[in-house]
Amino acid sequence: MSAAATFVVMNPFTAPGEWLRCQLHCHTDQSDGEPTIAELIAHYEAAGCDVLAITDHWLITRGESSTMLMLPASELSSKLDRAPFEAEVLALGIEELPEPREEFDSIAACAQWIVDHGGVAYLAHPRWSSLTADDYLSAPALTGLEVFNGGCEVQQGNGLSDVLWDLVKQQGGTPLAAKGIATDDSHQALNPDGSDSRLGWTVVKASERTLAAVLAALRSGAFYASTGAELLGLEPDAAGNVLVRCSPAAAVTLHSGAWDGGRVNADPAVADLGGEILERDADGLITAVRFSPLTYWPWGRISVLAPDGGRAWSNPFPVGGEREAFRPV
Repeated sequence: MSAAATFVVMNPFTAPGEWLRCQLHCHTDQSDGEPTIAELIAHYEAAGCDVLAITDHWLITRGESSTMLMLPASELSSKLDRAPFEAEVLALGIEELPEPREEFDSIAACAQWIVDHGGVAYLAHPRWSSLTADDYLSAPALTGLEVFNGGCEVQQGNGLSDVLWDLVKQQGGTPLAAKGIATDDSHQALNPDGSDSRLGWTVVKASERTLAAVLAALRSGAFYASTGAELLGLEPDAAGNVLVRCSPAAAVTLHSGAWDGGRVNADPAVADLGGEILERDADGLITAVRFSPLTYWPWGRISVLAPDGGRAWSNPFPVGGEREAFRPV
């Protein structure tokens, strides 16, 4: 293919609608969590969430909120032929469960069941589960993966799956492959000795404040993932440049495949590559960047690093590069 190939991409920063903060992975005492349903709902209401998916294992845990949309969901599992012998998939938007309630034979079968029953399938904590790009690519019904799982990160340091995310696209995906969500995967949100909540969330651009619109955004990629930083604008142009606007940042990165991409840093003593800082705030932090076209690969994604360590991740989008081995959908 050439750089002129056409892809249909949902850019949430130019689409009409409302930004909604979503928590898409958390647990109650109905499965392996500590809070009651009411306690968990109140906790995420106080956290400012607009959408909550309680993902108790092999259950659809329902509750009511006066301020949040309650997205029916579950965390399902499939067999693996190696340790840890199980993979888990978030089933977002399903209204029923498979019978019998037992592991699927494969990730592919699990994801396909979710999609066939009206849901959206996201691979849970792939790094924590020691999954690979091949595992992801074996399941074409998957929409994406958890690029950040808060509970895994704070408790075991393996909740960040951005390397695997890029390998999925490099090893056979497309610019639209593998959207990336951020979640808490909270089990002890109210624990006085240490909470595993309010760590990661997903901000969707929904055409209206309904569950159907939220699911449509999760399918199309009309969202970004965050642990605190904000993405405010993302504008790839026909020449392959990418304009990024963000909350004040210590660094902004254009990621892509092998040998490609660029980064700019607020610290003038640190070298930049492939980008130009257009705007800074009063403290010298980055608020707008223009990246030059990529060289080898026709997809990119943006990450923002805040001074306090908070991050934000865009979904992948087509830009630059002329890699012949890269195939559009």
